Amino acid sequence: MIHFVGAGSGSADLITVRGARLLGEADCVIYAGSLVNPAVLSYAGPACALYDSAGMTLEEVIGRMAENERAGKTTVRLHTGDPSLYGAIREQMDRLDELSLPYDVTPGVSSFCGAAAALRAEYTLPGVSQSVIITRMTGRTPVPEGEALRKMASHGCTMVLFLSTGLLEEVERELLAGGAYTPAAIVYKATWPDEQVLRCTVGTLARTARDNCVTRTALITVGDFLGTDYGRSMLYDPAFTHSFREATV
Repeated sequence: MIHFVGAGSGSADLITVRGARLLGEADCVIYAGSLVNPAVLSYAGPACALYDSAGMTLEEVIGRMAENERAGKTTVRLHTGDPSLYGAIREQMDRLDELSLPYDVTPGVSSFCGAAAALRAEYTLPGVSQSVIITRMTGRTPVPEGEALRKMASHGCTMVLFLSTGLLEEVERELLAGGAYTPAAIVYKATWPDEQVLRCTVGTLARTARDNCVTRTALITVGDFLGTDYGRSMLYDPAFTHSFREATV
């Protein structure tokens, strides 16, 4: 069996109970070495074979999985955060389907959740934003034209940008062109031991990163959820009736 497992946002103890168990049962772990905290590998057994996929192609990863299946071994494909976000998981699953090889997926704690925890923030504040846009700046790999950053920014929603730390001057221009004159924050290595939270504005993102020597492995968060003004939740308002509680005032 092949198990795709989300390693979590960084801290080794943020992997799920299921993910840790599967690592302990694995004969082979293929992990995203450029992003996964090496401490997560401590859940694997002493006889487990470890392969860093940072230097591997898709064909090599699938070949290793297929070889393990033929030998009756269990493989864990360990992705950073949750594999459904920028994990290149679909192309792996499609290849496995073509080969009729069995697999399942264990979700993980995404770094965008870790970033919110580091910020002590709530992305969906009443009266501020009820939607979160997870996206990235176009770079060496493009994004669809309809998802250009300035178009996303025009919605006024909370935004979390992956894979964009090295392009912050362009990010600034695109966000401002879309009308995002809001607070912002750079969260470097959310939930890792060396986590950093750098609060700024959209217009000072590039300078803030430069001044703090942050060039990669960070998330960019944008929106008025980082401010201080928001509405009270109706769910806990004594004047609001819902199916579990009658209004008391």
